[in-house]
Amino acid sequence: MRDDASTDQSGPGPVRPGLPRVDVPPTGRERQHWAPPSSAGYTRRERAGSGAYFSAVPAVIAGLRLDLPAGLVADSEEAAAEIARFDASSEHTWGAVTAVLLRSESSSSSQIEQITANARAIAEAELTGHGSGNAVGIVDNMRAMADAVDRTVRVTVEGIAEVQRTLLERHSPQLVGWRSEPVWVGGRGSTPVTADFVAPDHRRIAAALDDLTAFAGREDLPVLPQIAVAHAQFETIHPFADGNGRTGRALVHLMLRTKRLARTATVPISGGLLVAKDGYFDALTAYRDGDAAPVVDEFNHAALRAVHHGRQLVDRMAALRDTWRTTVRARSDSAAWAILDLLPAHPVIDAETVARHTGTHVNGVRRSVGPLLEAGVLVSSQHYRSHKQLYRAPAILDLLDDYAAEVGRRQR
Repeated sequence: MRDDASTDQSGPGPVRPGLPRVDVPPTGRERQHWAPPSSAGYTRRERAGSGAYFSAVPAVIAGLRLDLPAGLVADSEEAAAEIARFDASSEHTWGAVTAVLLRSESSSSSQIEQITANARAIAEAELTGHGSGNAVGIVDNMRAMADAVDRTVRVTVEGIAEVQRTLLERHSPQLVGWRSEPVWVGGRGSTPVTADFVAPDHRRIAAALDDLTAFAGREDLPVLPQIAVAHAQFETIHPFADGNGRTGRALVHLMLRTKRLARTATVPISGGLLVAKDGYFDALTAYRDGDAAPVVDEFNHAALRAVHHGRQLVDRMAALRDTWRTTVRARSDSAAWAILDLLPAHPVIDAETVARHTGTHVNGVRRSVGPLLEAGVLVSSQHYRSHKQLYRAPAILDLLDDYAAEVGRRQR
């Protein structure tokens, strides 16, 4: 099954100038034979391309020594310290910030896979359960990531499977679970014979994941390099027919939480990777060729970019909330003030959402949102499919779209 959402990988690209190698066991390969079934939806030309190909054989990494050069260690320590500071500062902001960061990170992780939707579509899909396939998929990515970090104390094979289940069970239930067929990375019309990368034979998945989780559970390695290598190994194993990239980036957050580097905040690492997406993909290829330095380097820089963008997003949200507090006219005991604090996490709301989070009776919601409508903080509309009365905060939705556009611009 072709999995070309992640990228077209044509071989190792250039690494950062002057970056020393970090030797790790290269990914092996084994000879296979490709003969697509006639009923699988392949063209005559693709069926004619049957023949020999080589699938990956993941290296064993449970006991891997990471001999990192001093410069790379220093960069990793700096990036880890920045994550810890950002996480600590997030504890003192209002609770909705955590949801904002999760929303932005899930959107960026999906954007790497070319799955995009604007902030309004995502928020409405989250609230109503209706929307485009992309919007619903991003909402499911949010849920998968949140569930993973909320209930996990260590990385397990079962936990990884549950992330992918949450990610796909609503819109692609037939793809949930470990694959039992070949999967490869390549352009449209590719087969395993012509692919850029063919994942391991499915019979190797169980042992490879046991090895990966053993590596992820070690406490004798620097955290960010360990996470970078674990992520690269997971993407090499490619254990699912779909959702490998997003599940693999959820694994990053799972490890940040289990390693106690990010206890509260969802650090927008995917946003940091998205800024330099080509370098990220080249680094994964270099890892398979036996050099872990590029992927460690990419994660160091992605973490620094993530903290920078995360602080900007939090600061802009705080400034917007402060502006609203000077423009909204309402009694001091009005539920309107509680709704203001709710909006960053829920930029589209309905009466039930307001009642649940503020303690206001559903019948009194219209009166509570009145001052926010008058001040232009909220705009009222009827949802096209659920026919529910919705209230959206255009300024927050614009802010989230601006953030997505900023991190989506690739570095030159």
